[in-house]
Amino acid sequence: MNANNQLVKEAKASSGDKVELKDDWVQQYERDGYLFPLKAMDPAQALEYRKQMECFEASVADKPDMRKMALLNGAYLLPFVDEITRLESILEPVKQLLGPNIMVWNAGFFIKEPRTEDFISWHQDLTYWGLSDSHEVTAWVALSPSTIASGCVKFVAGTHKQDIVEHKDTFEKNNLLSRGQEIAVEVKEEEAVNIQLQPGEMSLHHGKVFHGSHANTSDDRRIGLAIRYISTDMRQTIEEKTTAKLVAGVDEFDNFRQVGKPRGVLDPEDIASLEENMRIQQQFLYAGSKK
Repeated sequence: MNANNQLVKEAKASSGDKVELKDDWVQQYERDGYLFPLKAMDPAQALEYRKQMECFEASVADKPDMRKMALLNGAYLLPFVDEITRLESILEPVKQLLGPNIMVWNAGFFIKEPRTEDFISWHQDLTYWGLSDSHEVTAWVALSPSTIASGCVKFVAGTHKQDIVEHKDTFEKNNLLSRGQEIAVEVKEEEAVNIQLQPGEMSLHHGKVFHGSHANTSDDRRIGLAIRYISTDMRQTIEEKTTAKLVAGVDEFDNFRQVGKPRGVLDPEDIASLEENMRIQQQFLYAGSKK
Protein backbone atom coordinates (compact mmCIF):
# COMPACT_ATOMS: atom_id res chain seq x y z
CA MET A 1 0.00 0.00 0.00
CA ASN A 2 1.21 3.51 -0.82
CA ALA A 3 2.37 5.10 2.43
CA ASN A 4 0.35 8.20 1.56
CA ASN A 5 -2.84 6.19 2.04
CA GLN A 6 -2.05 5.95 5.73
CA LEU A 7 -1.83 9.72 6.15
CA VAL A 8 -5.32 10.74 5.11
CA LYS A 9 -8.80 9.80 6.20
CA GLU A 10 -11.02 8.30 3.53
CA ALA A 11 -13.59 10.68 2.15
CA LYS A 12 -16.91 9.91 0.57
CA ALA A 13 -18.22 12.28 -2.07
CA SER A 14 -21.22 13.54 -0.16
CA SER A 15 -21.67 17.16 0.88
CA GLY A 16 -21.47 16.33 4.57
CA ASP A 17 -18.14 14.49 4.60
CA LYS A 18 -14.78 16.12 5.09
CA VAL A 19 -11.18 15.19 4.47
CA GLU A 20 -8.69 16.20 7.12
CA LEU A 21 -5.14 16.62 5.90
CA LYS A 22 -2.65 15.86 8.64
CA ASP A 23 0.22 18.27 9.23
CA ASP A 24 2.71 16.01 7.47
CA TRP A 25 0.51 16.05 4.35
CA VAL A 26 0.58 19.84 4.24
CA GLN A 27 4.32 19.78 4.82
CA GLN A 28 4.70 17.21 2.05
CA TYR A 29 2.76 19.42 -0.36
CA GLU A 30 4.89 22.42 0.55
CA ARG A 31 8.04 20.33 0.06
CA ASP A 32 7.14 18.46 -3.13
CA GLY A 33 4.45 20.59 -4.78
CA TYR A 34 1.94 17.74 -5.04
CA LEU A 35 -0.08 15.17 -3.06
CA PHE A 36 -1.53 11.80 -4.07
CA PRO A 37 -3.56 9.67 -3.84
CA LEU A 38 -6.58 11.29 -2.22
CA LYS A 39 -10.08 9.86 -2.50
CA ALA A 40 -12.40 12.22 -4.37
CA MET A 41 -15.31 9.80 -4.69
CA ASP A 42 -16.24 6.13 -4.75
CA PRO A 43 -15.25 4.17 -7.89
CA ALA A 44 -18.94 3.61 -8.70
CA GLN A 45 -19.57 7.35 -8.68
CA ALA A 46 -16.51 7.92 -10.87
CA LEU A 47 -17.97 5.43 -13.34
CA GLU A 48 -21.30 7.27 -13.31
CA TYR A 49 -19.59 10.59 -14.05
CA ARG A 50 -17.65 8.92 -16.85
CA LYS A 51 -20.92 7.66 -18.32
CA GLN A 52 -22.37 11.17 -18.18
CA MET A 53 -19.33 12.55 -19.96
CA GLU A 54 -19.42 9.90 -22.65
CA CYS A 55 -23.17 10.32 -23.15
CA PHE A 56 -22.54 14.02 -23.69
CA GLU A 57 -19.80 13.20 -26.20
CA ALA A 58 -22.20 10.97 -28.10
CA SER A 59 -24.83 13.72 -28.18
CA VAL A 60 -22.43 16.12 -29.94
CA ALA A 61 -20.60 13.58 -32.09
CA ASP A 62 -21.40 15.66 -35.18
CA LYS A 63 -20.20 18.90 -33.54
CA PRO A 64 -16.48 18.39 -32.81
CA ASP A 65 -15.80 22.06 -32.06
CA MET A 66 -18.63 22.23 -29.53
CA ARG A 67 -17.48 18.97 -27.95
CA LYS A 68 -13.96 20.31 -27.56
CA MET A 69 -15.06 23.65 -26.10
CA ALA A 70 -17.38 21.98 -23.59
CA LEU A 71 -14.90 19.35 -22.42
CA LEU A 72 -12.13 21.93 -21.96
CA ASN A 73 -14.49 24.29 -20.08
CA GLY A 74 -16.78 21.80 -18.40
CA ALA A 75 -17.41 23.81 -15.23
CA TYR A 76 -19.15 26.47 -17.32
CA LEU A 77 -21.20 24.31 -19.68
CA LEU A 78 -21.79 20.88 -18.10
CA PRO A 79 -23.78 20.65 -14.82
CA PHE A 80 -22.19 17.35 -13.78
CA VAL A 81 -18.71 18.90 -14.00
CA ASP A 82 -19.83 21.84 -11.85
CA GLU A 83 -21.15 19.26 -9.38
CA ILE A 84 -17.77 17.53 -9.18
CA THR A 85 -15.98 20.82 -8.48
CA ARG A 86 -18.21 21.36 -5.43
CA LEU A 87 -17.72 17.95 -3.78
CA GLU A 88 -16.66 18.44 -0.17
CA SER A 89 -14.22 15.53 -0.49
CA ILE A 90 -12.31 17.64 -3.03
CA LEU A 91 -12.88 21.08 -1.54
CA GLU A 92 -11.76 20.30 2.01
CA PRO A 93 -8.13 19.43 1.17
CA VAL A 94 -7.97 22.41 -1.21
CA LYS A 95 -9.24 24.76 1.50
CA GLN A 96 -6.59 23.50 3.87
CA LEU A 97 -3.97 24.50 1.32
CA LEU A 98 -5.48 27.76 0.02
CA GLY A 99 -7.77 28.94 2.79
CA PRO A 100 -11.56 29.01 3.17
CA ASN A 101 -12.45 31.28 0.22
CA ILE A 102 -12.11 29.33 -3.02
CA MET A 103 -13.10 29.85 -6.64
CA VAL A 104 -12.92 27.60 -9.67
CA TRP A 105 -10.99 29.37 -12.43
CA ASN A 106 -11.65 26.55 -14.89
CA ALA A 107 -12.18 22.80 -15.04
CA GLY A 108 -11.67 20.67 -18.10
CA PHE A 109 -10.98 17.14 -19.23
CA PHE A 110 -7.66 15.76 -20.42
CA ILE A 111 -8.49 12.65 -22.42
CA LYS A 112 -6.05 10.28 -24.10
CA GLU A 113 -7.62 7.74 -26.38
CA PRO A 114 -6.27 4.16 -26.20
CA ARG A 115 -3.25 3.30 -28.29
CA THR A 116 -2.70 6.87 -29.46
CA GLU A 117 0.31 9.19 -29.50
CA ASP A 118 -1.23 12.10 -27.56
CA PHE A 119 1.01 13.39 -24.79
CA ILE A 120 1.59 16.43 -22.58
CA SER A 121 5.02 18.02 -22.61
CA TRP A 122 6.90 19.12 -19.50
CA HIS A 123 5.45 22.46 -18.40
CA GLN A 124 4.35 24.65 -15.50
CA ASP A 125 0.63 25.45 -15.43
CA LEU A 126 0.91 29.10 -14.42
CA THR A 127 3.15 30.02 -17.35
CA TYR A 128 0.39 31.47 -19.53
CA TRP A 129 -2.58 31.87 -17.22
CA GLY A 130 -2.09 35.58 -16.55
CA LEU A 131 -2.70 35.26 -12.82
CA SER A 132 -1.25 37.66 -10.27
CA ASP A 133 0.19 35.07 -7.88
CA SER A 134 0.47 31.33 -7.28
CA HIS A 135 -2.40 30.85 -4.82
CA GLU A 136 -3.71 28.04 -7.02
CA VAL A 137 -4.15 24.29 -6.64
CA THR A 138 -5.15 21.86 -9.37
CA ALA A 139 -7.21 18.82 -8.38
CA TRP A 140 -6.65 16.13 -11.04
CA VAL A 141 -9.55 13.67 -10.69
CA ALA A 142 -9.30 10.28 -12.39
CA LEU A 143 -12.47 8.93 -14.03
CA SER A 144 -10.58 6.00 -15.58
CA PRO A 145 -7.37 4.22 -14.52
CA SER A 146 -4.42 6.60 -14.79
CA THR A 147 -1.41 4.31 -14.91
CA ILE A 148 2.05 4.29 -16.41
CA ALA A 149 0.63 2.36 -19.37
CA SER A 150 -2.22 4.82 -19.91
CA GLY A 151 0.02 7.88 -19.64
CA CYS A 152 -0.43 9.11 -16.08
CA VAL A 153 0.78 12.53 -14.98
CA LYS A 154 4.38 12.80 -13.76
CA PHE A 155 5.76 15.43 -11.36
CA VAL A 156 9.27 16.49 -10.46
CA ALA A 157 9.28 17.14 -6.71
CA GLY A 158 10.32 20.55 -5.44
CA THR A 159 10.27 22.32 -8.79
CA HIS A 160 7.39 24.55 -7.65
CA LYS A 161 9.81 26.46 -5.44
CA GLN A 162 11.42 28.23 -8.38
CA ASP A 163 10.00 30.93 -10.60
CA ILE A 164 8.42 30.20 -13.95
CA VAL A 165 11.21 28.97 -16.23
CA GLU A 166 11.51 29.65 -19.94
CA HIS A 167 9.05 27.76 -22.15
CA LYS A 168 8.99 27.33 -25.90
CA ASP A 169 6.00 26.80 -28.19
CA THR A 170 5.97 23.70 -30.35
CA PHE A 171 2.34 23.43 -31.51
CA GLU A 172 3.05 19.71 -31.86
CA LYS A 173 -0.14 18.11 -33.20
CA ASN A 174 -0.19 15.32 -30.59
CA ASN A 175 0.54 17.67 -27.68
CA LEU A 176 -2.67 18.23 -25.69
CA LEU A 177 -1.53 21.66 -24.44
CA SER A 178 -2.92 24.74 -26.17
CA ARG A 179 0.45 25.95 -27.51
CA GLY A 180 2.37 22.71 -27.23
CA GLN A 181 4.31 24.65 -24.62
CA GLU A 182 7.41 22.92 -23.32
CA ILE A 183 9.96 23.77 -20.67
CA ALA A 184 13.09 25.01 -22.40
CA VAL A 185 15.49 23.86 -19.66
CA GLU A 186 16.60 20.32 -18.93
CA VAL A 187 14.14 18.16 -17.01
CA LYS A 188 15.60 15.10 -15.31
CA GLU A 189 13.21 12.31 -16.27
CA GLU A 190 14.76 9.94 -13.76
CA GLU A 191 13.60 12.21 -10.94
CA ALA A 192 9.96 12.23 -12.05
CA VAL A 193 7.28 10.50 -9.96
CA ASN A 194 4.45 8.67 -11.74
CA ILE A 195 1.10 9.72 -10.28
CA GLN A 196 -0.89 6.52 -10.70
CA LEU A 197 -4.57 6.86 -9.78
CA GLN A 198 -7.60 4.60 -9.85
CA PRO A 199 -11.08 5.90 -10.79
CA GLY A 200 -12.32 8.17 -8.02
CA GLU A 201 -8.85 9.09 -6.78
CA MET A 202 -7.19 12.45 -7.29
CA SER A 203 -3.93 14.29 -6.94
CA LEU A 204 -3.37 17.92 -5.94
CA HIS A 205 -0.57 19.95 -7.47
CA HIS A 206 0.95 23.41 -7.41
CA GLY A 207 0.82 25.58 -10.52
CA LYS A 208 4.60 25.84 -10.78
CA VAL A 209 5.58 22.19 -10.36
CA PHE A 210 7.14 20.59 -13.46
CA HIS A 211 4.77 17.98 -14.90
CA GLY A 212 3.88 16.16 -18.09
CA SER A 213 2.77 12.76 -19.34
CA HIS A 214 3.47 10.22 -22.07
CA ALA A 215 1.17 8.55 -24.58
CA ASN A 216 -1.55 6.05 -23.69
CA THR A 217 -0.43 2.56 -24.65
CA SER A 218 -3.34 0.84 -22.86
CA ASP A 219 -6.65 -0.40 -24.26
CA ASP A 220 -8.80 2.05 -22.27
CA ARG A 221 -9.25 5.79 -22.42
CA ARG A 222 -7.32 7.83 -19.87
CA ILE A 223 -9.81 10.38 -18.56
CA GLY A 224 -8.86 13.03 -16.03
CA LEU A 225 -10.69 16.16 -14.93
CA ALA A 226 -8.34 19.01 -14.01
CA ILE A 227 -10.03 21.49 -11.67
CA ARG A 228 -8.18 24.81 -11.27
CA TYR A 229 -8.93 26.24 -7.82
CA ILE A 230 -7.74 29.72 -6.83
CA SER A 231 -8.07 31.78 -3.67
CA THR A 232 -10.29 34.83 -3.97
CA ASP A 233 -7.39 37.28 -3.57
CA MET A 234 -6.04 36.26 -6.97
CA ARG A 235 -6.66 38.42 -10.04
CA GLN A 236 -5.87 38.52 -13.73
CA THR A 237 -2.95 40.70 -14.80
CA ILE A 238 -5.05 42.46 -17.45
CA GLU A 239 -7.71 45.11 -16.98
CA GLU A 240 -10.66 43.09 -18.25
CA LYS A 241 -12.10 40.65 -15.74
CA THR A 242 -12.37 36.98 -16.59
CA THR A 243 -14.97 34.72 -15.02
CA ALA A 244 -14.70 32.45 -12.00
CA LYS A 245 -17.09 30.44 -9.83
CA LEU A 246 -17.21 30.82 -6.05
CA VAL A 247 -17.43 27.30 -4.58
CA ALA A 248 -16.45 27.92 -0.94
CA GLY A 249 -16.52 30.87 1.44
CA VAL A 250 -16.97 34.47 0.31
CA ASP A 251 -15.42 36.72 -2.31
CA GLU A 252 -14.32 39.99 -0.70
CA PHE A 253 -12.13 41.12 -3.61
CA ASP A 254 -14.39 41.16 -6.69
CA ASN A 255 -11.42 40.51 -8.99
CA PHE A 256 -13.44 38.21 -11.27
CA ARG A 257 -16.88 38.22 -12.86
CA GLN A 258 -18.73 35.64 -10.82
CA VAL A 259 -20.91 33.14 -12.67
CA GLY A 260 -23.20 30.52 -11.16
CA LYS A 261 -23.96 26.92 -11.95
CA PRO A 262 -24.62 26.00 -15.59
CA ARG A 263 -28.26 26.57 -16.54
CA GLY A 264 -28.22 23.27 -18.40
CA VAL A 265 -26.10 21.30 -20.86
CA LEU A 266 -24.78 23.76 -23.45
CA ASP A 267 -27.21 26.50 -22.45
CA PRO A 268 -27.03 29.34 -25.01
CA GLU A 269 -26.50 32.02 -22.33
CA ASP A 270 -23.69 29.98 -20.78
CA ILE A 271 -22.08 29.51 -24.19
CA ALA A 272 -22.24 33.25 -24.89
CA SER A 273 -20.68 34.02 -21.51
CA LEU A 274 -17.93 31.46 -22.05
CA GLU A 275 -17.15 32.75 -25.54
CA GLU A 276 -16.74 36.28 -24.16
CA ASN A 277 -14.49 34.91 -21.43
CA MET A 278 -12.40 33.05 -24.00
CA ARG A 279 -12.04 36.27 -26.01
CA ILE A 280 -10.59 38.01 -22.96
CA GLN A 281 -8.31 35.07 -22.15
CA GLN A 282 -6.66 35.25 -25.56
CA GLN A 283 -4.83 38.32 -24.27
CA PHE A 284 -2.67 36.17 -22.00
CA LEU A 285 -3.09 32.54 -23.07
CA TYR A 286 -1.42 33.23 -26.42
CA ALA A 287 0.64 36.30 -25.48
CA GLY A 288 3.91 36.33 -27.43
CA SER A 289 2.90 33.42 -29.62
CA LYS A 290 3.72 33.52 -33.31
CA LYS A 291 0.46 31.68 -34.11
